Amino acid sequence: MIRFGPAGIGPVKEIEETFSEYRKLGIRATEIPFTYGIFIKKQEDMKSVKKASEKFDIKITIHAPYWINLNSKEKLKIRQSKERILKCCEIGDKLGAKKVVFHAGYYSGMSQEETYENIKNSVLDMQEVIKKNNWKIKLAPETMGKINVFGSIDQIANLVRDTRCSFCLDFAHILARDKKIDYKKIKKLFPEKQWHCHFSGIVYGEKGERRHIKTSSKNWKNLLENMPKNKEITIINESPDPIGDSVLGFKLSKRH
Repeated sequence: MIRFGPAGIGPVKEIEETFSEYRKLGIRATEIPFTYGIFIKKQEDMKSVKKASEKFDIKITIHAPYWINLNSKEKLKIRQSKERILKCCEIGDKLGAKKVVFHAGYYSGMSQEETYENIKNSVLDMQEVIKKNNWKIKLAPETMGKINVFGSIDQIANLVRDTRCSFCLDFAHILARDKKIDYKKIKKLFPEKQWHCHFSGIVYGEKGERRHIKTSSKNWKNLLENMPKNKEITIINESPDPIGDSVLGFKLSKRH
């Protein structure tokens, strides 16, 4: 089964109406973008979002803030990055979210090997906190679209193997970074039953991602033709029209 949905939930006070409309459109997932900061802070708001998601069967994930670097040369920035991700985990657990997606970090002048070790250790540290608090949520580092940042498919797959964290496969980012999508390799690297994915149209150059654009039918068809048939897949759309593009993906999936 594939669930389609947008990055965004609209105003929290209208969540019942929004999720009701999502359901009518065939949308069965959404990612709450805490990308510029956590905006759901009241307990009653958390309860209303969780209640609506359960009522309309809308699967929720969280996207952590952009200002995260688990490989900074400054220990304070690493600590603050962990705190931001863990705060998303705490609130996400109350919202009924199952994953927190985040951009893991930069090379910061270090080797790829040293960067990997630092990010891996941060993930392990955060997982201890999650376990201690009994939060039912998983960390999902994302594949990144620029060649000079941490987040290749191999790096994310290694993190999953070494820490047992979850993951986010952003196929637009993979295309921008690698100039192609090797679906055979991805299926081999990620044998897990559940896939959390991002997708949209994208403009890219030699250094990778430039910007997201609307998702064409051709883009969708190519992705859907290559999706594994034996997994539970969520695809979050991050285009300038995430709802419209999610509906298009959902409709096209019915032909596959």
